[in-house]
Amino acid sequence: MKKLILSFALSMLSLTAFAQGQYEKIMTEKIAKIETCKTAEDFNALSNDFQRIADKEKGKWQPNYYAAFSQIQKGRVMMRENKMSELDAVADHAQEFVDLAEAADKNNSEIYLLQKMIYSLKMMVNPMERYITFGTKADEFLKKAEQLNPQNPRVTLIKAEDIYFTPEQFGGSKKNGMELFKAALEKFNSYKPKTALDPNWGKSEAEYFISLSAEK
Repeated sequence: MKKLILSFALSMLSLTAFAQGQYEKIMTEKIAKIETCKTAEDFNALSNDFQRIADKEKGKWQPNYYAAFSQIQKGRVMMRENKMSELDAVADHAQEFVDLAEAADKNNSEIYLLQKMIYSLKMMVNPMERYITFGTKADEFLKKAEQLNPQNPRVTLIKAEDIYFTPEQFGGSKKNGMELFKAALEKFNSYKPKTALDPNWGKSEAEYFISLSAEK
């Protein structure tokens, strides 16, 4: 009887390990696709893929994190296409995933940063009218993300973007933004994610903006 129980326990452990291995394999494949997405449709499809994973993997924050991140990237593409009136819906969809990710992992710098990015999307619908509400909230969550992990290179990257693209009359500065891109790259060069599935995006963007400075 003891041998039977032990055999059953070992079988269950093997099945659990196999399922975890499959989960990590699928997640790794989907995360890699973030770098290849170009259009809003690409990011939307990828977000749906992560949502399906999240529906099966209850209690894990990463699938909902990446579902939200893909929606935010979709919104950023739409900003470049000047589709500002559609950003609220995209931001609201991303918010659903952020709420689920935060429920699974409280006080996570990466999740707070996504919250900041969501508020920034909503602000961009009408920056002059919405800065006091959504712009202020975006700043608040950026500060929280930095407090939770001052070494998070993505926090410095997003700070760099904000300063670089903000007009000088509103406190922006191409020069100061570029210095922050360089600071972000330094952090990326020494940064190691806690797990293979934790966020590791942003380094190529920092390198891109630094390359622009080198060309001048």
